[in-house]
Amino acid sequence: MELDLTPKTAEVLFEGDGGGYYTWWSSKVPLLAKTNVGAGRLVLQPQGFAIPHYSDISKVGYVLQGNDGVAGMALRNSTTREEVVVKLKKGDVIPVPIGSVSWWFNDGDSDLVIVFLGETSKALIPGEISYFFLTGLQGVIGGFSNELTSKIYGLDKDGVEKLTKSQSGVVIIKLDKSQSLPKPQMEITKKLVYNIDVAHPENVVENAGIVKTLTEQDFPFIGDVGLSVIRVKLEPGAIKAPSYPINPTVQLIYIARGSGKIEIVDFSGKCALETQVEAGHLLVVPQFFVVAQIAGEEGIESYSIVTTTK
Repeated sequence: MELDLTPKTAEVLFEGDGGGYYTWWSSKVPLLAKTNVGAGRLVLQPQGFAIPHYSDISKVGYVLQGNDGVAGMALRNSTTREEVVVKLKKGDVIPVPIGSVSWWFNDGDSDLVIVFLGETSKALIPGEISYFFLTGLQGVIGGFSNELTSKIYGLDKDGVEKLTKSQSGVVIIKLDKSQSLPKPQMEITKKLVYNIDVAHPENVVENAGIVKTLTEQDFPFIGDVGLSVIRVKLEPGAIKAPSYPINPTVQLIYIARGSGKIEIVDFSGKCALETQVEAGHLLVVPQFFVVAQIAGEEGIESYSIVTTTK
């Protein structure tokens, strides 16, 4: 059976006053489910707030645009279970381990855009990222009886009503400027966030491009999601030579900026894909397939995950 490796763009999952979330459906891109990877893109307008949620996969977020992002996370493996709040800016990589509860906020004057790439072998729907909310109209807490909720959280009737029904918005809302949120903890940010755009690359060719691979050796926290991140930035006309995987990993590539050409060859030496790509495209490189990039007239920049921490 021939695999469809053609690049795909995201489709709307939700759009509202505060921003939108866009996804690649496994029904439209079956290779995502077959290789157990998935992706989504979050766009937060100024004052946009993605309400607290958790997902069914481990993933990494990469900040494509914006310098005033804020994220709060309650990490599942934390010994204290206390919320941590981090600052986000363009170029930042932030791992989000499976089961972590998080919220995301744009405190700037222009859009904040984050692409999420992850591994979906434990997902509800292989090849997709599913999100679950705690409170509000779609919140799981609201599904329990008021009596049970009252006893668990020590709330009176009004408190239960406020917890489960006061938030009428779903997924993404727009906060009033008078509303306050916890301030980022800069020391925590240094441990949980890594700016790959300013990191020293391992491969640099003058007037051609750079390659930076981010593993748990450089950034221990990324080991919690079992992934590594690769940044490739090529100048116009430059070529990223074919890379040969040492481990049997899947690579999920997101074209962040520019345009160019991608060639993928399968393990039998047959050309599996030769196509033009542009910003917003997502591609899957299956195990033991080999990929090369050729930059177009404006150059090309891509970010990808591989399903290994090494």
